[in-house]
Amino acid sequence: MVRVPTGKHPASPFTRRDFQLVLLRRMADHNPDLVADARQELGVSLAQMREANKRWQAMVRSPRSRPALSRYRSILGEPESRAPRRIGDLDCEAWQWQLPLWPDLRFEVLTAPGGAVWNEWLVRAPHAEPPELRTVEDLTPWSCTVDEAARAFAPARPLEGTAPTRWGLAFTAPDGQGERHDVVAEFTWGLLQRTAVSPPSQP
Repeated sequence: MVRVPTGKHPASPFTRRDFQLVLLRRMADHNPDLVADARQELGVSLAQMREANKRWQAMVRSPRSRPALSRYRSILGEPESRAPRRIGDLDCEAWQWQLPLWPDLRFEVLTAPGGAVWNEWLVRAPHAEPPELRTVEDLTPWSCTVDEAARAFAPARPLEGTAPTRWGLAFTAPDGQGERHDVVAEFTWGLLQRTAVSPPSQP
């Protein structure tokens, strides 16, 4: 486990639960109520969530920080699965870990052959049932991942996120009455947080 010194006394190990708090801290900007429910499930306070995020940032920014993949292995243990993945012309490997807060998702890290980390986000677990995404009403917070929304409402255009752990997608989608809308969906750590839906497109 990663230990982060804070002050004169050694810090406790940085655990899987702490890492989940880091993910929640980023999501709290958009969905504080969902995050508060998740904190209750973990049995931690708002102050503990902030402290976990503070320690994580100190680890990531430290000049002596270990490589990202090594850091994840130290905190999360050995991955549940490792599989080769080809993205365009690039060969990489997908490492996945289970997180108790999201049993139907996996935290996935895409690694280059030399061990560099290309991407870090939440994806649907291999044997979990994917959500049914047909209309804008289906796009509720935490309902889907980036790749699920992109497939359901193809063609989707990727948008630059406002932070390293954030992504955006722009696409058109119908509502329950069949009228089409322009949609901008925002994701944090790969999980949908909110959508901006335009008025119906004119025929």
